[in-house]
Amino acid sequence: MEGTLISSKPYPKEEKIDLNQITLRPLHLSDLDDVMVWTTDEKVTNFCSWEPHTSKDEGINYIENIATKFLWCKAICFNDRAIGCVSLSSSSPHDKSRNKTAELGYVLGSKYWGKGITTCVVKQVIKIAFTEFSHLERVEALVDVENVGSQKVLEKAGFQKEGVLRKYLFMKEKSRDMVMFSVLSNIT
Repeated sequence: MEGTLISSKPYPKEEKIDLNQITLRPLHLSDLDDVMVWTTDEKVTNFCSWEPHTSKDEGINYIENIATKFLWCKAICFNDRAIGCVSLSSSSPHDKSRNKTAELGYVLGSKYWGKGITTCVVKQVIKIAFTEFSHLERVEALVDVENVGSQKVLEKAGFQKEGVLRKYLFMKEKSRDMVMFSVLSNIT
């Protein structure tokens, strides 16, 4: 899906972003400087399972080794600059009873928050998920209860809130309650 165009109307904010200029493409090593912008930002990584990157070696590892392990992973690009990343992963690669489900994950540079980009991208990724992976019946996303912005993104993109999983994860020295969201293939 290299160069997939995400189309929608521009969202009026301080810096106007024409959502027609948002594309999805594979991450490349040439994206390293752009990737470092959002992987080093504590606001961005606050709800991520990983700590902010502190070296370019960590960024290289992310591009070469981590991003490639997902079922599907693309850079979110604005004017062909990687401003974030979106992925689908197998819910449980070794558990055949869950092979019709994928988990959605995304991260976006804080400079681009609140402009409709992530909602637009998530809507497009759901279409891609159920088209390219026709065996899927469900795409789910787990969101920290304190990450209200991400919960709003999923609701706007058509996900249904299923419930709160109490103390579901222990991350960054804290037990975290997570909200489970999902969208089903027969509903999109």
